[in-house]
Amino acid sequence: IFYLLFDLLKLAEQIGANHTTAAIDIIVSTFINLIEQILKKRPNFKVHGGTHEENIALQNIQARIRMVLAYMLAQLLPWSQGRKGSLLVLGSANVDEALRGYMTKYDCSSADLNPIGSISKQDLKTFLRWAAVNLNYPILREIVEATPTAELEPITENYQQSDEVDMGMTYEELSIYGRLRKIMLCGPFSMYQKLVCNWGHLRPSEIATKVKRFFFYYAINRHKMTIITPAYHAENYSPDDNRFDLRQFLYNSKWTLQFEEIDKLAQQLEQKIVDEYTNQQQSNTDTNQQQSNVETNQQSNTETNQQQSNTDTNQQQSNVETNQQQSNTDTNQQQSNVETNQQSNQQPNTETNQQQPNVET
Repeated sequence: IFYLLFDLLKLAEQIGANHTTAAIDIIVSTFINLIEQILKKRPNFKVHGGTHEENIALQNIQARIRMVLAYMLAQLLPWSQGRKGSLLVLGSANVDEALRGYMTKYDCSSADLNPIGSISKQDLKTFLRWAAVNLNYPILREIVEATPTAELEPITENYQQSDEVDMGMTYEELSIYGRLRKIMLCGPFSMYQKLVCNWGHLRPSEIATKVKRFFFYYAINRHKMTIITPAYHAENYSPDDNRFDLRQFLYNSKWTLQFEEIDKLAQQLEQKIVDEYTNQQQSNTDTNQQQSNVETNQQSNTETNQQQSNTDTNQQQSNVETNQQQSNTDTNQQQSNVETNQQSNQQPNTETNQQQPNVET
C-alpha cells in the first residue's frame, strides 16, 4: 500500500494534480458493527476464516463507501479552496472489468464520466507506456507493471488480492473475449470454435472451460451494464449499452444448448488428439522395428561376410600349406633320385676297382 500511495503522489506531482488521501476504515467498521447488531453475527474476510459471501459483502461495502465519499468530495473540494461550483466524478473501470462484471454495482465504478470506459486493459497499458515516454510521465511505467488489484481485502504474509486471480481469467484473455463477442459477433459455441484453432498451447477441454467460465460471468453480470457510467468511446469492442451496445441484459447463465455443443466438440477434439498420439506412437514403434530389422540384417550380412572371408582365408592357407607340402615332397623326391643316382654311379666304380686288383694280381 505504501508503494502504491507513493506512486499516486508521484503521478499527481508529474501531471500537476491535487491529491488527497482519505481513510475509510472508521466508516467500514461502523457498518460492520451495525450489521452485527442487526444479524447477531459478525462477518469476516476470507483470510480471517470468513465465507465467500462474507468476503464479497465486506469488499462491496468498501467500494460503495468510496463512491459516496467521492461524490461528497466532488461537491465540497471547490468550497474548501474558496471556489464556487462543484466537480464531476470520473470513473476508472475499464472494458474488461465491465465485460466480466468484475465490479460492484453502484460503487466507485459509478461516476459522471468514464474516460477509459471503452478501452481494454491491454490497450490501456500500451497507451500508458507510450505516455510515460512521449508525455514525460515516467512514473506510469511503474504503475503499469504493478499487479492489478482491487485493494479490498487485507494483505497478509501469504496473501495479496489480485484481479486476475479473483476473475479466474487474465486481462489478455478478456481482451480477446471482448473482441470476439462484439466485433466478431460470437456466442459461446462460435467463440470456442475460433479459440480452439488459435490457442494451440491449450487442450480443447481447457479452452472449453475458459469459454464457459467467461460466458457464465458475462451472463450473471450483464445487468450491471444498464447502470454503467457513460464512457468516451474509442474502440468498437466496448460492451457499454448507453447508446452503443444494445444487447439484452438478462441471459440464461447455464447456456444449456451452447455449452452442450462445446462439450461435444471438445470431446471429439480430445479423442482426435489421443488417436493421433496413438498413431504416432505406433508409427514410431514400426519405424524403430524396421530400423532394428535393418540393423539385424546388416549385422547378419557382416557376420556372413566375415565367415566367408575366414573360409577364403582358411582355404588359401590350406592351399598354401598343400602347395608347400607338395613342393617339399617334390624336393625330397628329387633329393632321393639324386642320391640313388649317386649310389648307382658308385657301384660300377667299386666293381671296376675290385677287378683292377685282380688284374694286377
